[in-house]
Amino acid sequence: MSEPYMKKLSTILLDSVTDKDPLVQEQVCSSLCALGESQPEETLSACEEHLRQHEKLAHPYRTMILRAMETIVSNHISELDKDMVRAIILLASSEMTKAKDLVSDWQQAASSVLVAVGKRFVGMVMEELLGKFQPGVLPHYFVVQTLANLSVFNVFGMVPFLTSVLSTMLPMLGMAKHDSMRVVFCCALQRFSESTLEYLANLDQAPDPTVRKDTFASDISSAYDTLFHHWLQSREAKLRLAVVEALGPMSHLLPSEKLEEQLPKLLPGVLALYRKHAETSHVSKSLGQILEAAVSVGSRTLEVQLDSLLAALHAQICVPVETSSPLVTSNQKEVLRCFTVLACCSPQRLLAFLLPKLDTSNERTRVGTLQVLRHIINSAAAQMEVKKPFILSSMRLPLLDPNSKVKRAVVQVISAMAHHGYLEQPGGEAMLEYIVQQCALPPEAQHQKPGGGEEEPPADSVRDISVSTLYLVSTTVDRMSDVLWPHLLQFLTPMRFTGALTPLCRSLVHLAQKRQEAAADAPLIQYDGNNVTLPSPYAIATRLLTVSSSPYLGGSRGAASLCLLNVLHRDIHPLLGQRWATTIALLLEYLEEHTEKTLSQKEWEEKLLVFLRDSLAVVSDNTWTCQLSLEMCKQLPCYNGMPQEKNFLYKCVGTTLGAASSKDVVRKLLQELLETARYQEEAEREGLACCFGICAISHLDDTLAQLEDFVRSDVFRKSIGIFNIFKDRSDNDIDKVKGTLILCYGHVAAQAPRELVLARAESDILRNMFQCFSTKDPGLQLCLVQSVCMVCQAICSSAQAGSFHFARKAELVAQMMDFIKAEPPDSLRTPIRKKAMLACTHLVSLEPELDEQVQADLIHSCLHSVMAVLPEPEGQDGPQESLYLDTMHALEDLLRSILRRNMTPQGLQLMVEHLSPWIKSPRGYERVRALGLSACLLQFFLEHLHVSALVPFHNLGLLVGLFSPRCADLWPATRQEAVSCVYSLLYLQLGYEGFSRDYRDDVAERLLTLKDGLVHPDPAILFHTCHSIAQIIAKRLPPDQLINLLLTLFESLGDPDKNCSRAATVMINCLLKERGGMLLEKVPEIMSVLRSKLQETREEHVLQSAQHSVYVLASQHCVAVATSLLGSPLPFDSHTCSLWRALAVEPGLSAQVLGLLLERMSRDVPFKESRAFLLSSSPDRVATLLPLAATCALHEVMSAPASGPAVTELYPQLFAGLLLRVSCTVGVQLPRNLQAKERRAGSSALASRTLDPCSTAVDALRAVLLRGGSEDVVQRVELEGGWELLSTSAGHEDGVARLASAMAKFAGPRLPLVMKALLGTHSSVYEAQRVTSTAFLAELLTSNVVNDLMLLESLLDNLAARQKDPCASVRRLVLRGLANLASGSPDKVRAHGPQLLTAMISGLDDGDDPHSLVALEAMAGLVKLLGLVEPEDLRAVLLHTAVRIRPFFDSEKMEFRSVSIRLFGHLNKACHGACEDVFLEQVVGGLVPLLLHLQDPQASVAAACRFALRMCGPNLECEELAAVFQKHLQDGRGLHFGEFLNAACKHLMCYFPDLLGRLVSTSLFYFKSSWEDVRAAAPMLTGFLVLHVEPQQQSQVDLEQLTAALQLLLKDPAPKVRVKAAETLGRLVKFA
Repeated sequence: MSEPYMKKLSTILLDSVTDKDPLVQEQVCSSLCALGESQPEETLSACEEHLRQHEKLAHPYRTMILRAMETIVSNHISELDKDMVRAIILLASSEMTKAKDLVSDWQQAASSVLVAVGKRFVGMVMEELLGKFQPGVLPHYFVVQTLANLSVFNVFGMVPFLTSVLSTMLPMLGMAKHDSMRVVFCCALQRFSESTLEYLANLDQAPDPTVRKDTFASDISSAYDTLFHHWLQSREAKLRLAVVEALGPMSHLLPSEKLEEQLPKLLPGVLALYRKHAETSHVSKSLGQILEAAVSVGSRTLEVQLDSLLAALHAQICVPVETSSPLVTSNQKEVLRCFTVLACCSPQRLLAFLLPKLDTSNERTRVGTLQVLRHIINSAAAQMEVKKPFILSSMRLPLLDPNSKVKRAVVQVISAMAHHGYLEQPGGEAMLEYIVQQCALPPEAQHQKPGGGEEEPPADSVRDISVSTLYLVSTTVDRMSDVLWPHLLQFLTPMRFTGALTPLCRSLVHLAQKRQEAAADAPLIQYDGNNVTLPSPYAIATRLLTVSSSPYLGGSRGAASLCLLNVLHRDIHPLLGQRWATTIALLLEYLEEHTEKTLSQKEWEEKLLVFLRDSLAVVSDNTWTCQLSLEMCKQLPCYNGMPQEKNFLYKCVGTTLGAASSKDVVRKLLQELLETARYQEEAEREGLACCFGICAISHLDDTLAQLEDFVRSDVFRKSIGIFNIFKDRSDNDIDKVKGTLILCYGHVAAQAPRELVLARAESDILRNMFQCFSTKDPGLQLCLVQSVCMVCQAICSSAQAGSFHFARKAELVAQMMDFIKAEPPDSLRTPIRKKAMLACTHLVSLEPELDEQVQADLIHSCLHSVMAVLPEPEGQDGPQESLYLDTMHALEDLLRSILRRNMTPQGLQLMVEHLSPWIKSPRGYERVRALGLSACLLQFFLEHLHVSALVPFHNLGLLVGLFSPRCADLWPATRQEAVSCVYSLLYLQLGYEGFSRDYRDDVAERLLTLKDGLVHPDPAILFHTCHSIAQIIAKRLPPDQLINLLLTLFESLGDPDKNCSRAATVMINCLLKERGGMLLEKVPEIMSVLRSKLQETREEHVLQSAQHSVYVLASQHCVAVATSLLGSPLPFDSHTCSLWRALAVEPGLSAQVLGLLLERMSRDVPFKESRAFLLSSSPDRVATLLPLAATCALHEVMSAPASGPAVTELYPQLFAGLLLRVSCTVGVQLPRNLQAKERRAGSSALASRTLDPCSTAVDALRAVLLRGGSEDVVQRVELEGGWELLSTSAGHEDGVARLASAMAKFAGPRLPLVMKALLGTHSSVYEAQRVTSTAFLAELLTSNVVNDLMLLESLLDNLAARQKDPCASVRRLVLRGLANLASGSPDKVRAHGPQLLTAMISGLDDGDDPHSLVALEAMAGLVKLLGLVEPEDLRAVLLHTAVRIRPFFDSEKMEFRSVSIRLFGHLNKACHGACEDVFLEQVVGGLVPLLLHLQDPQASVAAACRFALRMCGPNLECEELAAVFQKHLQDGRGLHFGEFLNAACKHLMCYFPDLLGRLVSTSLFYFKSSWEDVRAAAPMLTGFLVLHVEPQQQSQVDLEQLTAALQLLLKDPAPKVRVKAAETLGRLVKFA
């Protein structure tokens, strides 16, 4: 039977090869290969027969079968007998040559079969091929192709045939007329030549070691003639390439004489192809082989061809390489290989050709030449050794080329030169300088190509390559150490190498450290006749210190410069070593801790100046110091265009001059600085001034004298005279010189010793400044105010400042005010006003005191100049923002300084009067600034308050009334500042009452805790905080100030900022409540006013006042007010709602109102039924008006926080009543008249909320919980989405359940009375109420709280009574509740086990539910209960349950499949260790569905199957199978279904082989499943079962039925199913 069945399997698969899906085709081929693995000959025979019998089968399908045959042959060539091999050879030969035309895939597949067979049976294959390779007859294309491939795959077997093959082939070459045949002949000759060369190279392993090259010489020579002389001239590009590819390896087999003879023709012929082909890598490769062959025979004619060869190869190397083109890259590699061959045989001629090419200006020519030069320097080092001087001299012009590509190539050549000793030759210095020049290229120019063109990739940038090259040469090429050191030092100081400092310093550090290791005590730099170009130690120190001031530029040059400075310490000065080792390490550590963004430039420069001062102190040598200062001055002009570095160098000059003891040198250098400074540059002016200031620390007299001399000198006069010649620029340039001198005076005053400055301030410093105050130049003005500020600050900080009488103070203040007034009030572009105000701040504190009017003008001018400045756009915190903050701080200091002169309430009132217009400004930013200044001044006043006698703070009420409404300003910052103002005012009052300054009042301190509430944008929080502030004010405000405060607050009601107006209302109400006893008779009048406001306006503060009034009225007329409001038209407008809420202020009143409304809501019917249309299928439910109005009113009353106590008192009645109200309003509509009104209200936004009956009831229920102290219940239900569910028909039950769960968890003590109110609803006439109450009670059983409260028995009895309810939903919810006992009170399940199981089994058999939802609930309940009931109780229903749920395994509804399968798992779990045979049958019967539904499209079903299979494992009494289930089917772990199924089937068939038939027949049922994933899994399961069962079990399986079913599946519409069917068919070979 085996052979026919095997044939049948093969036939089925072969018939399926024509499937349209590529994956199915691939699987069919794989299955054929699987059959072949087991039965190779039978499978090959079937394939061979199928191809013979189906002559008309399309060639793509024949190709697939042939490829399968090739795989089988390749894997089992040693098992095939000759008869089978012969048949395969004949078939493959026939398939390959059947079509005369080329059909590449098909014929190639047949050819591959022959090649696979030929690996062992080369003789038989050759016999067949040679039969079709007859002399005089042109063979088939693929016959030749097969011979060619066979020679590659079986070299030793094929080469002995080559002599006869070649002798037969040679005459055919002339017969080949078509280019395709000529191409294949060329390919064959190429492969034959390569095989022969491989054979000859491995003669020691060859079967015939006597084979020699000359054996093939004659035939190859003849073939060469045809290929070269005839075919190479073809117009077909493909043929020419094939010819040239063949000529390469053939040239090695040509006789030496023939090769020598042909070279003059061969080389030009090959070179000519470069002009004919775009892709030339094959030409270059062949040319390289020909050149190697020519060199190997010592050809002399090569010299003659050398010029043309070099020209052609050079042209190829100059082709631009596209990085995305591997062919061009490959060609260049082959061309360079050719140059290597030529360099080894003719180095002189090669260089004579190449080096002149470097002089050309063409980019491609020069780049290509440099590439070749680099290559031969590396690959032909020995031949180039004597040519080094010539190569170096030829680099002169390339070094000048600005092209970036040329530069990259030059750098690469220099790198190669460095490794091979070129740079040690004369001229090597120029190469080094070139590398350093490229390292100095600016980073922004890296990607630019001179002359335009495409951008170059960053990785190839000239600078990056140069930096890497310099470092590698310095650190890895030992022979370069003496070349680089100390030569690289001369590149440190020239400015053109600034960009290269970082790599230079790093290389120098490495070289220096290497020399120190070799000779520790020797100086690193030898200043002798050979090193005259090296920079001096002073120049090195100055340069490295200066560039360190910008430490992160140029790739962190600061750290690199400091490291080099540290290494060279001995050469800078012998005494510096130990100190620098410590200080430089600290500087480097500071740089590591920061980045370019976090580093403070000022702090860093100060650290460097401290380092310099410390170094000068260590050296303590005046001569050395003077020499260093001379060098610094000498380098100053070098930094033109580098303002930051030059500014720092000026500071270094000042520091060094300060350390010099020679006054003549100091005066001379200061004079030079003044004469040579570039006054047009701002940074230089500042730097020069800093230099003079630092120098004045030690040389004040000399510095002032030098400045005075310069003003009087001819140089100054000449410069002014020269400027006057150019009328258009003279004033400006003169002002810059004057400004610089003024800055110098300012810095001298700021830096010099204070005790010396005071005596010279007016006589020497300010005298020269006063001459320039009439200027209009902004730059000079800025210099003036800046210097005046520094002078004034220096005077004020002096110990003798108190006794100093400043005669020209008023004049100076007036000048500063003029400067301030001249600035534009709405913009801030210069720091003039800031500096002027700082100067005024210091001036105010000096004697004599300013007049009151001058002082008032000063305050007004400064406020107007700063407050109105427009703020910067949001998110643009640039320099302007920083300048504004500094200016504001200056204004604060000035106002504090003025207030200090008049520390009285009148003085404070004067300041506030100046600020008042800005405090009330309509522009928010002005209010923020004004409040900030006010808070600052009040705090200052408080800190400096001295009360000698108890006096009243008479303007407290006015001030508090001004600031307190601003606690609700629209701008958060304003609110914060307003609180600070009130806080300070209250403490000022306490101070005037006699309390000490350190006294802390608990009431006033609460203001600080309220600040956080003012940040919050929520108005409710904001105004609650304002209310608290008002309470604090009320407690601390003296009685006589109350009227003033109220009047001021009433004025604030009209504030343009509505927030402040509302805050005034809040504060008025609070004050009336807290301190209104004396105003009680005014309450009716106030309420009347506010009620009229309610009709006139909708402002919030007016509404709040009206609510307060209504509360007063309702306290006296509760029923009347409530009844009247209840009769208001629905929906309630916003005013009516607010009035309802006002009734909740007093608990007694709230309770009366709530009781009344609850009674009105429950008394009437909740809805009426009416048909919208006569023919409608079901009546519509329409809400009745009175209960609806009462529900709305209940919500409004309970939404008020004060209703809490009343709600708590009526909590059970309110909760139960509103829950049932919700149940009766789900799906209920408004009456038609209200629907129209609701639509109008919605469009006009008149109503406060929608009037949906159900939503209104839900909102009221939420309000009960919130006001009844059950906020956690509301939050939990909100989090779970329960409130939305309650309002929908579909989600109502879930919403009720979530509400009940939250109540059980967070409101347990409330439940007894709530349950009592709900238990009686089982007899309600409304089905909705019965469903809702049952759902609520059922969910309570999930919590143990009902047991703790001793409610369990009564609850179970009530649910049991509902089990016969006519409503299926009620019955279903009863089962859910009974099952919930398992999670709520598991310890009680065992006691009630029989009752619970009976109820569940009854639910399984419920026949009155057409949708089986009761059965579904019963199954879910059993899942919960099974583990908790008595085993005896369970055993009685076990089998019945298993049988009853089995049909649900394959239900179309996901919920039924999931729950039934999970219940099956729990049944198995309950039986562990005690599984009866009857139930075991159910387990076995469920295995296949469970395994297959692991692939169920629903994840929950697949998860249930995982659980069920894990539970089934122990009952099958197979530990290995149970272990597989446990390992693969853990929840949350990814499942590789095939791997798992394979392992499971393996153990099933190992331990239960008798189940094979049953399992297979069950899986056949799922071959027709409606889910394609399950349909695909079914044959997969069958395949794995077959794979692992012993062949003798075959009898259990109806192979005919199974095969037919799989064959049918091969026609399934789903490709994945067809794939698995094909895979399984391949496994059935086991039964063959």
